Amino acid sequence: MNEALIQALKELEREKGIPFDTILAGLEDALASAYKSYRRQHDPELDEELTGARATLDPESGEMRVWLQQLDEETGEVVSENEEQVPADFLGRIAAQTAKQVIYQKLRDAEREMTYEEFAGREGDIVTGIIQQDSHRYTLLDLGKVEALLPQAEQVPSEPYRHGERLKAFIVEVRRSTKGPSIIVSRTHPGLLRKLFELEVPEIAEGIVEIKAVAREPGHRSKMAVVSHEPGVDPVGACVGAKGSRVRIVVNELRGEKIDVVQWTDDINKFVANALAPAKVKEVRVDTATGTAQVVVPDYQLSLAIGKEGQNARLAAKLTGCRIDIRSESQAADEDRTRREQRRPEAPPSEQVVVEIGESSGSGPEEAGAGTAAEAEPETAPSEEGSVAESEASASA
Repeated sequence: MNEALIQALKELEREKGIPFDTILAGLEDALASAYKSYRRQHDPELDEELTGARATLDPESGEMRVWLQQLDEETGEVVSENEEQVPADFLGRIAAQTAKQVIYQKLRDAEREMTYEEFAGREGDIVTGIIQQDSHRYTLLDLGKVEALLPQAEQVPSEPYRHGERLKAFIVEVRRSTKGPSIIVSRTHPGLLRKLFELEVPEIAEGIVEIKAVAREPGHRSKMAVVSHEPGVDPVGACVGAKGSRVRIVVNELRGEKIDVVQWTDDINKFVANALAPAKVKEVRVDTATGTAQVVVPDYQLSLAIGKEGQNARLAAKLTGCRIDIRSESQAADEDRTRREQRRPEAPPSEQVVVEIGESSGSGPEEAGAGTAAEAEPETAPSEEGSVAESEASASA
């Protein structure tokens, strides 16, 4: 132990950011343990359980001092300690090996802890890494100081992950482990879309435009609702950019995923209509008690409002939190006509009509029934015999 070691420890503090006192304390503990083992080898009768050791290093000169301790059999506390002269052979090979091991271990522990502290505060942020390994279970991203794990459940099935490519991912979780911090990232999380727009749209980073809701079907389509906190700032236009420049960058980063940016509003009816963009909506009626939205669209907009395999309507429902029922104008008109016909009262039976007519004419029920029946009975056409007889009678007269 000498001044050169102390200078090396201070240099590590400057370069690696590891506190000098931390390394010094760890080195003292390791040297005490090494000295106890050294004494046990040279004195087999030494009781290992009742014997302890303490070592100190002068923070300026590096001088080492050791004490052999006697421990209480029941409590394990120090009863007494005696300072001993450190043997020369211990100060040479043994102390040097111990110091080397301790310094390396402290360096690894300190770097892992600093890496953990750096990334633990970045949960919910995005990182850029280089794809190092891709398998059917996970993909590894090299972030520089540490590798991040992209599990299969957090991958977009339609995205290829090629070795050496740069990739942005969303930090989902940071955990401590025996091999250092374990960082779990995602490519399917809705937060990835939020953070990418924050990077590309200064109005969002400054708080002028706020992202109120995001709905994603990773790899296919996303919807994002935005609102402006300053009058004169168009939130949708700010996110889309001139000629779609800003949204195009996000689409390219998400490997061609389509993105609909719509305006958020407190009016739930209008918000549902906006969420179904690019379809044009004729009418929206939201039942707040059941959370159901009845939407009427022009006939030619029905397929666009529903989307391929119901995708547009499904994303709009996620974005607004409503169950959306979409109908065309002709369907809505047919349903309204059917409801009106169902509400119309049924015609009364014929007997009842007969009675009412008889009562209004002042006749009795029987007479009224007979008279009405007669009126309703069609006239019988004359037979051929009757016609011939009438002709003969006319001729004889």
